[in-house]
Amino acid sequence: MPCTWKTSDLQLLLILTVFSVVALSMDGKQNDSKRLAEVNSSQPVWVDTKVVLSCDPIPESVLVTWEIHLREKPLCTKAYRTDNNMTKETNCTDKRITWAFRPDQNFNLLIDPVAITHDGYYRCLRATPDGNFHRGYNLQVLVAPEVTLFRSNNGTVVCKAVAGKPAARISWIPEGDCVPKQENWGNGTVTVWSTCQWADSNVSTVSCSVSHPTGIRNLTIELSRGAPKSDGISVPRVILFMFISLILLAIVGSMWLLKISGCRKCKLKKIESTPVEEDEMQPYASYTEKKNPLYDTIKRVKTSQVLQSEVDGTEVHTS
Repeated sequence: MPCTWKTSDLQLLLILTVFSVVALSMDGKQNDSKRLAEVNSSQPVWVDTKVVLSCDPIPESVLVTWEIHLREKPLCTKAYRTDNNMTKETNCTDKRITWAFRPDQNFNLLIDPVAITHDGYYRCLRATPDGNFHRGYNLQVLVAPEVTLFRSNNGTVVCKAVAGKPAARISWIPEGDCVPKQENWGNGTVTVWSTCQWADSNVSTVSCSVSHPTGIRNLTIELSRGAPKSDGISVPRVILFMFISLILLAIVGSMWLLKISGCRKCKLKKIESTPVEEDEMQPYASYTEKKNPLYDTIKRVKTSQVLQSEVDGTEVHTS
């Protein structure tokens, strides 16, 4: 009898162990399926660009729905049924948010162009015979701030990042006695600025570094002059380049005009040289005609012969 009880206890313990292992395995599969069904990611995107949010196709999807949660706006849904190839929209007024392609070929969503108001949560739901799956995106629209560095009237130095999204961060080299401030705008952008002064009189140049998800901008200013130096192309350099270009253009234009006018003068001289030679021959001819004695004698003889012939003719006619 004791051996029989021991055998049955071992069998019961073995059964319980196997049941526990199977239960744990099923629970692990359920957790894996849950993790597969719920996928979320952060999606930063620049303003005034376009973005495509993908909705991975799952075999035997019956219904695909995009849920768009925007700030201070009602829920927008775009749905597509695969069984009858029908689409439906609810509370969707923004024409910049559309299907990227035909929904029967691709379930992706297109936003073009991206605006600040497109900040929000986008989720693609897919209903299948095996259950519902979704993929979500936390869309964050980025706006690069406008950075300036200048000296105020009271002698302090101000580094300012205007209308950035999210707010920028400002740091100084070397560090000084600084007072940071910020101003929030209604469209989600933020303006931050830092006003600093340095007690050390040996500090002649300071640098302001503005960090933002869209990039890092560094500006430098000389405390003695107050003229900021940027890591990019400055406006005075552009003006100087334009001024030099205009001077070179004026010099080239003047040389071209002088060349044209010189060619015209040469042509006029050639044209006037031909009649001058003809005029030089005319005085010589008149001088020969007037001063040559032989020419005068021949002329008198010819004249006397003509008169004599006229007289003879008159006498013959009279007789």
